[in-house]
Amino acid sequence: MRNFSFPEDYSKVYELWKNAGNGIHLRVSDQPEEIKKKTTRDADLFIVAEVDGEIIGTVMGGFDGRRGMMYHLAVEKKYRKQGIATNLVNELEKRLRAKGCIRYYVLVTKDNQEAIKFYEKLGWELMDDLLAYGKDIEEISSKKR
Repeated sequence: MRNFSFPEDYSKVYELWKNAGNGIHLRVSDQPEEIKKKTTRDADLFIVAEVDGEIIGTVMGGFDGRRGMMYHLAVEKKYRKQGIATNLVNELEKRLRAKGCIRYYVLVTKDNQEAIKFYEKLGWELMDDLLAYGKDIEEISSKKR
């Protein structure tokens, strides 16, 4: 495992996310200029897994100084069920702990049963009283995309 490197890894990681299945919803925030911003803040929380120099897995985390967040955990289909996702999550948790993070969150769509089972196996609990809301606060022109 190593840190994501922008821009070198971007196209490979984006393809991995795009082909990961219905659990990852790509948005404007996944475009190159937005990912570049991410790498200037928590570069050490954007981790890739490789086999023979090929990126086969990724996880992106964030920490605001109080709480952490996990985004875009993905592993190439042919490498699933081999512990790679678990290793990525464990490494992210280790790095979040080192920053002083004591709790972090992940958002999972209701229809992503594979992910729900995976997270529950790792000890994650559904927060019944939590609703997730989102709001775009800046419109990015189609020119930038």
